[in-house]
Amino acid sequence: MSRSNEQDLLSTEIVNCGIEPSGPNAGSPTFSVRVRRRLPDFLQSVNLKYVKLGYHYLINHAVYLATIPVLVLVFSAEVGSLSREEIWRKLWDYDLATVIGFFGVFVLTICVYFMSRPRSVYLIDFACYKPSDELKVTKEEFIDLARKSGKFDEETLGFKKRILEASGVGDETYVPRSISSSENITTMKEGREEASMVIFGALDELFEKTRVKPKDVGVLVVNCSIFNPTPSLSAMVINHYRMRGNILSYNLGGMGCSAGIIAVDLARDMLQSNPNSYAVVVSTEMVGYNWYVGRDKSMVIPNCFFRMGCSAVMLSNRRRDFRHAKYRLEHIVRTHKAADDRSFRSVYQEEDEQGFKGLKISRDLMEVGGEALKTNITTLGPLVLPFSEQLLFFAALLRRTFSPAAKTTTSSSSATAKTNGAKSSSSDISKPYIPDYKLAFEHFCFHAASKTVLEELQKNLGLSEENMEASRMTLHRFGNTSSSGIWYELAYLEAKESVRRGDRVWQIAFGSGFKCNSVVWKAMRKVKKPARNNPWVDCINRYPVPL
Repeated sequence: MSRSNEQDLLSTEIVNCGIEPSGPNAGSPTFSVRVRRRLPDFLQSVNLKYVKLGYHYLINHAVYLATIPVLVLVFSAEVGSLSREEIWRKLWDYDLATVIGFFGVFVLTICVYFMSRPRSVYLIDFACYKPSDELKVTKEEFIDLARKSGKFDEETLGFKKRILEASGVGDETYVPRSISSSENITTMKEGREEASMVIFGALDELFEKTRVKPKDVGVLVVNCSIFNPTPSLSAMVINHYRMRGNILSYNLGGMGCSAGIIAVDLARDMLQSNPNSYAVVVSTEMVGYNWYVGRDKSMVIPNCFFRMGCSAVMLSNRRRDFRHAKYRLEHIVRTHKAADDRSFRSVYQEEDEQGFKGLKISRDLMEVGGEALKTNITTLGPLVLPFSEQLLFFAALLRRTFSPAAKTTTSSSSATAKTNGAKSSSSDISKPYIPDYKLAFEHFCFHAASKTVLEELQKNLGLSEENMEASRMTLHRFGNTSSSGIWYELAYLEAKESVRRGDRVWQIAFGSGFKCNSVVWKAMRKVKKPARNNPWVDCINRYPVPL
């Protein structure tokens, strides 16, 4: 990346740090300059090969889409030229065996079509675990717990406090009280206790809401990135609920905050090959086991954002569940950037200089995340956008491909466009048309990683405050709960009674690797009243709040 483009991704902000309490400058006001890295500008950097990948999904079915209208037109033209008497005369001219054979082939074709097409996957219901109030902390209490452990110096605590103040995380998030302990808490015992609490809490609620017995579940997928004991967490669930012996169980580890959508994708694939089955997807992360106690600032950041949480989702491919399911799975698009070294190391678990294990956050994370997000949404576009938007996008694609001006324009055309009108028109030709995703979806659930990430997403995708409300309020109320966060956001929309029949919900999450994954749901019915165990039910009237 050129030096000018690198500077374009940076923004500065002057922060008032208050009065200096001690030292030679005691009593004087102090200020600091905060430099932030922004997401890349999608208008300038969309790679069109990913748009072609999105159209590839449609091209795979083009034979069926093109053949059926042609057959209908030929049949209509043939029949339309005949009178009623001529039609009956032609039918009587055929013998009985020919007519039966024709209808046999017709019925066989219809049967093969319905048997070969993918089974619809329905979301029956989902549950989000809400810890007890004993584990609730304010930002100030969070710093006090860290100080009480005796593992952090005042400089590190001050850094944590500054990060928290700008994070968007509120004063009612949940953490395990063990973080205040002076002893080592990253133990298997501590991890299993926290896992049992959040996973069983979410599953108990799910089985109660769906009235599905644990023994009726045919597929189980559990994802937890950091904590991966032996026996696995999926085995722990099977043992606790005494599930059946032939259950298909999977345990996903090390896949970051986007693993929840990967788990849904795996469950969908299993349901395609196992008819009349239920699948349960559990997404969580262990805060205590991932607690970093060193002084490396790039590894302290996850401590400030990650909070306790867990989601459990019940999926089904049974046709009779169509009537009482909440949502139907429409699309899943997965993007993986691990082939690039910067992306691979942008979120990296390692030991610091003192030997303490933690997650190291690279300074390239915002840029890497922006590239993965850009790839994912441009691939998703052709699958979900209305035809009018796709026409505009395709016209821009052709203009960009065949225009001589576009071929000679470099990636820095934004700077060139400022010089004169001719260059500006050349830049306009080279810019890809970014579709309006608000025409494709009614609701947005973006992974609530941080306040800064959500602000950049809103700006680059041209979304409104209302579109970002669920993500921002989830960050404020529950913090970053990793792969389960997008389900707390959907629970917020349901608590607000915003979801109506036919609405499309876009959930998008990104995580280590670097990965960015999208899933699209279509509401099967209106959610009239939030369930009594919805995690927002006791506080929804207070939201939204300003961050």
